[in-house]
Amino acid sequence: MSSHKSEEFLSKVTSKVKSKEAHNMIKKELTHHLQELSQSYIRRGLSKEDAEEKAIQEMGNPFTIGEKLNPLHKPKMDWVLIVLFVLFAGISFLPLVDGIPEFSLSGTYFMWRQAIWYTLAVLVMIGFLFFDYQKLKNGWMYFYAGGLLIHLYLHIFGIMVNGAKKWVSLAGLTIDGTMISLFFFFLAWAGILNKMNELNSCKKQGLLFVLFWTPILLYTMVPSFMVSMIYLFCVLGMFAFARIHKKLAINLVVTNIVAGITFMIMIIMTSSQSSWFTRLSAFINPTADPNGTGYLYMAVRKVLSEAGWFGNGLNNDLNFQSLPEAHTDFAFPFLVYSLGWAFGIFLCLTLLIFISRISKNAFKTKDLYGRLLVIGGATLFAVPTTWNILMGLGVVPIMGVSLPFISYGGSGIVFYAAVLGLILNVYRRKDLVESTIADEIKS
Repeated sequence: MSSHKSEEFLSKVTSKVKSKEAHNMIKKELTHHLQELSQSYIRRGLSKEDAEEKAIQEMGNPFTIGEKLNPLHKPKMDWVLIVLFVLFAGISFLPLVDGIPEFSLSGTYFMWRQAIWYTLAVLVMIGFLFFDYQKLKNGWMYFYAGGLLIHLYLHIFGIMVNGAKKWVSLAGLTIDGTMISLFFFFLAWAGILNKMNELNSCKKQGLLFVLFWTPILLYTMVPSFMVSMIYLFCVLGMFAFARIHKKLAINLVVTNIVAGITFMIMIIMTSSQSSWFTRLSAFINPTADPNGTGYLYMAVRKVLSEAGWFGNGLNNDLNFQSLPEAHTDFAFPFLVYSLGWAFGIFLCLTLLIFISRISKNAFKTKDLYGRLLVIGGATLFAVPTTWNILMGLGVVPIMGVSLPFISYGGSGIVFYAAVLGLILNVYRRKDLVESTIADEIKS
């Protein structure tokens, strides 16, 4: 069999596969099978040309093969995640119905702004959905540098609100710079961990140490402890599934655990009067200062105790003084107070389904880089969601953290839309990419 016959056979197969993105992968797979069959016939005594021709004959009708492969190699859309996204978008308008008393503006004003942000978010999500995510794989250095430049900009030009210099003004919009940098660091670490086994020298391990801890120090300087915690868990989540050689993984884990303990001791010893330490004290004993640092904890308890199973309605007597930031950080207790514990339980279960769905999707792709993106994305949703809800229930200390897709605010909505777009992208292309996970290749 000549190479021309082989190419002709493969062309006939791929002519029945609508997704052009899958053609190269299908050709490689079929070529591999043809070579195996050809070698088996050569071992039986056939000549090379006869063996190759026999192999093609045994493969069968190329058009029939193509028709069978077509439904298996086409872009997939996770409609469950999209429906949940739409549901969360709808819920996000509920805390805005009666306006935000803090600003003395009508609910219509904020609902329009939320609608604008969601329009932009949908465009961002679509942009990240319909392109080859693998093109991001080798750009980790640029993404990491981008994250550092954002922090440099914040340090020089950042706008300070509530003691945190993390806001930037662009074209009349105030945007959370730490969320943008978090997205860049997320992309950077997915790329780094994808090729982690190549970074096994002592010098490169030292570089990894610096790369890992630098963002945490930068977020601490802002300060934005919550974002640093989200970053930490995001990287750790991807690290756990990065298929790193055992010896290298142990070295990195031990080194960073020691560094982490040292870092926390230094923070505790040098920052006993800091805001986070004060909040921790208020969390442990809110009644010690019920009109000061413990007020929010007492307010949340009171709001939840008056919620009932079916709530007090959206147009209720709850005001800004009773529960500050009811449209952002405390959207969950507001919704429970307004719509009841029945709705609160429903919302928790829906968020759990959303995050578990993303987590399961991570293992439906055989591409390691894509898997890391989805695992990291799942963590970016899971950490703030869990903390916000537990914070709203008074189980963990109060911090500035929004509930993804539900809290009011453009920066968070656009950030999570971009992450969801990447997650949907990986799922969409799961049957169009070659396997890069060693044990699954062997199996």
